[in-house]
Amino acid sequence: MRQAELERLVRSAIDAHLGRVNPLQTIPESARAAVLVKPGQLELRRFPLRQPLEGEILIQVEACGICGTDVHCYNGDPFGLCPVVLGHEGTGIVVALGKNVREDSVGHPIKVGDRIVTSVMKVSDACVIAKYNPTKANLCDDLQVYGLLADEPDRPGEPGSGHHFNGYFGDYLMVRAGSTFFISNDLPLELRVLMEPAVVCVHALERSRRAAANLLNFRSRVIVQGCGPIGQLMIAAVRSAGVNNIIAIDGSPARLAMAKRMGADHLLNFKELGGNEGVVEAVNSLTKGLGAHFGFQCTGLPKAAANLFNLIRRGGGICEVGHFVDNGECQVNPHRDFCRKEITLVGSWVYNSFEYPNTYHFLAMARRIGLPLAELITHRFPLDRIGEAFETAKGQQGIKVMVEP
Repeated sequence: MRQAELERLVRSAIDAHLGRVNPLQTIPESARAAVLVKPGQLELRRFPLRQPLEGEILIQVEACGICGTDVHCYNGDPFGLCPVVLGHEGTGIVVALGKNVREDSVGHPIKVGDRIVTSVMKVSDACVIAKYNPTKANLCDDLQVYGLLADEPDRPGEPGSGHHFNGYFGDYLMVRAGSTFFISNDLPLELRVLMEPAVVCVHALERSRRAAANLLNFRSRVIVQGCGPIGQLMIAAVRSAGVNNIIAIDGSPARLAMAKRMGADHLLNFKELGGNEGVVEAVNSLTKGLGAHFGFQCTGLPKAAANLFNLIRRGGGICEVGHFVDNGECQVNPHRDFCRKEITLVGSWVYNSFEYPNTYHFLAMARRIGLPLAELITHRFPLDRIGEAFETAKGQQGIKVMVEP
């Protein structure tokens, strides 16, 4: 037996004895990861797989959803990350724990076999925003998220020394030391996959509540514009928060039908209404000619973002949720849209890790009131068909596409 193989077996036996690895599951010497090598080209590659170092966790990926941001990366690599293993809407099973990993980010004891979700990684100590206002750490320029970390090649002569398992589109993910993560054993797989996009919506809702508290209550008329995955979860979050009059706007009958099941009271198909002017007339007819109290803009379309200002009443508010990448500019009128209406405009960017527990309770509430969140996942693909999965998501077929290694 080679010396290296003997050392590996001894380490595995010690880790199993200490409860850091499942003795019934052998960690393979290598595993697959789907690497985006350039826009439109994914390659399934195999990399060496090592034991976790101090503070790290090795998880076996169960599933990961394809986010709109993943699709933008697939289309054009807007962040300059290639080569990169994408995937941040994921969940996995703890396979091995590095030294000194004893509990998750809210103090729950962790063990091999637990199901976890990850949040943002810690920001650098040099970040002035996080240093003086930790609740705004999500605005750091160096914010790091799994699935949006460039591949780090192995150092010469040191196989396994690099970081390749940085995203959930692979067999495994290595959770780095200092990361935030949460045990979610009692949530079904689908809701664990939806946890990350759900926290985006919870962050947007909480930002809006703080900025415009009197505009979001039981009697509010609220618009959710765009019924993709984020829009659907936004409707569910607003409904779970007690809003009783929600207007959903989209151009897809299937997505509007799902929006109804998520809690929308009124469905407006802008294609059937003849475009923006018809949408304005329809909203006015539902709001006594005044417009909605508040609107969540969940599309990535500048033209739609501009029209939302025409749907909000004087004294109302808007939260921009949909433009996570630069899709261009839109024209608004500062006098008519901002000043004269005295509008409250709220920006929402990503989330903070401490919002995950709140999101967990949102998902629990949504289940309790019968919202079929798991049905938002409409397509499932194995890892070796990830190219087909991305093309499905790119073509906006269904709602949420999920990859299961």
